[in-house]
Order: sequence, then structure tokens, then C-alpha cells
Amino acid sequence: MHMSKRIHSSQEIWEKDRRHHVHPFHNFVSYDENGSLIMDKGEGAYLRDIDGKEYFDAVGGMWCTNIGLGRKEMADAIAEQVTKLAYANPFTDMSNEPAARLAARLAELAPGDLNHVLFTGGGSTANDTAFRMIQMYQAARGKKRKKHVLVRLDAYHGTTYLTTSLSGKAGEKSPEFSFVEDIIHHLSSPNFYRAPSDMSEADFCDFLVDEMEQKILELGADNIAAFFAEPILGSGGVIVPPEGYNRRTWELCQKYDILYLADEVVTGFGRLGHWFVSKDMFDVQPDIITCAKGLTSAYLPLGAIIFSDRIYEVLRNDADRWFTGGFTYSAHPVCCVAALKNIEIMEREKLFENVKAVGPYFEAQLKTLRDLPIVGDVRGRLFMMCVVSVMNKKTKEFFPYEVNIGKRISNNCEALGVIVRPYVDLNILSPPLTMTRHDVDYVVPRLRRAIEITIDELRGEGYLAA
Repeated sequence: MHMSKRIHSSQEIWEKDRRHHVHPFHNFVSYDENGSLIMDKGEGAYLRDIDGKEYFDAVGGMWCTNIGLGRKEMADAIAEQVTKLAYANPFTDMSNEPAARLAARLAELAPGDLNHVLFTGGGSTANDTAFRMIQMYQAARGKKRKKHVLVRLDAYHGTTYLTTSLSGKAGEKSPEFSFVEDIIHHLSSPNFYRAPSDMSEADFCDFLVDEMEQKILELGADNIAAFFAEPILGSGGVIVPPEGYNRRTWELCQKYDILYLADEVVTGFGRLGHWFVSKDMFDVQPDIITCAKGLTSAYLPLGAIIFSDRIYEVLRNDADRWFTGGFTYSAHPVCCVAALKNIEIMEREKLFENVKAVGPYFEAQLKTLRDLPIVGDVRGRLFMMCVVSVMNKKTKEFFPYEVNIGKRISNNCEALGVIVRPYVDLNILSPPLTMTRHDVDYVVPRLRRAIEITIDELRGEGYLAA
């Protein structure tokens, strides 16, 4: 009786979701036919669906469950704050204790003179709001023509109207939408795997830096407000720029009086073993850092803009100036408590040390997949990795779009109890920072087997030679 009721309940939930729940990046036809995989429980790096099947979440939710799921001390801290003060108006001259403590803590963790924090609800709204702050800053210092921004192909900065315009992922430029185009300029992707075969990594870096400088000269430095850059490109393909690229592009920004915004929504809070990687890994001192995701390890939604004394001092040089941006849930006290407790756990459990110890082993084991006939590239750093599938390893030719190679592989992984994230020809892995070598030895063989099953399917369908 109990089992029968449970089966009925699971089917009912699945059907309600299929009929009524429109998901981010919703494919209407596919979803109407197949519905979704509905999760019911989570503990550590493991998820359980409504039918009781368990999965190792090698995606870390969406790059974000950094400390793992189901931590009672997080629940207790959140519950205590809900009881004490569930909400306080964050606008103008109102605040709350958790927001004040978290802002001060982030100023301590951020590099250089990034001492000022504006809270948002997530990464997209952080980048959107930072864009407006940049425009205000340039105008406030008498540089009203400085409105253009430089970004890169394959970049991802969010899903608001503005941040979708900033992003350089062609697959997300839906033809039904319009975008900001007049002041946003996309430079080449720093993806060395797709560089000409006769070009060295150093030559490719020179090409990219020269291209950026030529674009600055073409537009005029007095017209360019900022450069938006992920230290390692995340959703665009886990692209690690060529050696020296980040530092050299930052030097161009210094030379031409252009603000450097480091989008650390993915790379921040331990994914690469540091609070922030711009300075610690790439010797870049940003003017602005945006963050979210690992800030609360996804226990509650929160994003932040951390910006420099220089920007703040310019914005405050007029007593009549107001920063006309913010959200009802900016500096939400419960979300800020979650972030403070999350940071405490990361420090106490030395999770960054775990990333630095296990990460190289994770990289090495994933790179063993390169012997498979469709694995063209395995790239990334530490707990931020990606497997690239191609139809021809020599020519690097993609599979036809309709093959949906990344999704095929992820579906086969799910059947084997591992969740990886598909994106066209990519499968992304960004596990919780608690992952052990034992976990790596669980994940990688199953990913290998999923790719092997996919290869057999493709051979049967004539996409690959038998």
C-alpha cells in the first residue's frame, strides 16, 4: 500500500512539473514529451530522485553546491535568522547586521582596495548592476563618452536582457529576442583548442592581445568604459585562456583607462582553491569582482558586486547623486547569514586545501578519457573541468547539432548514477569542494562507460564508422 501510494505520488509530481513548470533554458517540444528528472533529497555530493535512485552530482548543482548539501548547521543558522529577522528593507539608509558583517568579510577576502559591496540576488543581476555602476562611474568622472564595453565570444555573464547581450554564446542568442548591440563589442574567444593548427599558444596569446588593442584603438579609448572577463570562461566551455593572457589584457586596461571587471561567479569561493582567483592565480587586480553561486553554496540565492575605493570615491563626489539600482531582496538578512556560515565552514574544514590536493588527480583521471575516439579535448583546472566531444579528432569537426552529443552522454551518465552537465558538444564537471579521490574513482569510470555507450549508439546510427 505504501509503495503503491509512493509510485502514484512520484508520477503525479512528474506530471505536474511537466504540465506547469517552465524551466530555465526550457526546450518546449522535448520537455512536453519527456518531462524532467525530479530530485527529492540531497546529502553531500549525492542527490536522490523522487523514485529513490541515487546520483553523484558531478556538476555541483550549477557550479554552486560548494560545501555539499544537507548540512544541519546551515539549516540551523538560517532558521535562527528567520526567527530573529526574516527581512529588512535594504534601500537607502536601512540595513541589517548580517549584511554589514558579510560586506566587511567580503572586503577582507577580496584583493587590493575592493572594499565596497553591493548585494544582489544572483550572478546575472550582479553583472547587470555592475554594468550600470560602471556607466555612472565614467559619467561621474566627466567621461560621459565612455559607454562601450568589451567582452568575448564564448563568455557567459547572465540571463537578464543586458547580460545576455554581454554574453558571447551564440547558442543563447535566440532569434526571437533583440539585444543591446551598439555599445557591446565581442572579441575572439581565448579557446586555444580552436586556434589555427599552425599557431603556438604563445602566438595565439599575441593574436588575442593584439586584437583587443586594435579594437580599443578602433573605438577610441575615450569611448570604452570596461572590459568584462571571466578568469576562466565557465558556461562557454571551461576555457582556460593562454598563459599570460589575463595579465596582458589587464595591462591594456591600465594603459587605456578602461575598468577591468572580473566575473568570478563561477571561479570564486573555492572552485579553484582560492576565495578569488584574479589576483591569486593570474596576477590581475580587478576594479570590480562580481560573485554569487559559491558565496552561499546555493543554500539561498545571493550575489555581490565588490568594487574599489577609487570607484566609490568618484561616485560619492556629488551630494545629490544616488545609485539608482538595487532589488527588494538585496542584502537579505537570511541569505547573508547563509553566506557567513558558508564561509566559516569553508575555512574550518579547509576545503580549499582539499581542492588543491584532489583537483590535480581529478584532472589527470579525466585526461585519460582522451584515448576515446570522440573525446577531442579535456580542459579546465582543479574542480572546474570539461570534456569536449568531436566527430573527427584530427579535424576537430563537431557532431551535427541534431546528434545532441552532450545530452546523449549526460543521459547515459545518469543511467549509471552520475550527473554531468551537457552543453551541445560539451560535458561539464564542477563537483562540490568536498569531493575525494574515492569520489573521482567513482565518477570518471562511469563517465568513460557513458561515452563508450554513446559511441556504440552513434555507430549504430551511422555517425561513426563501425
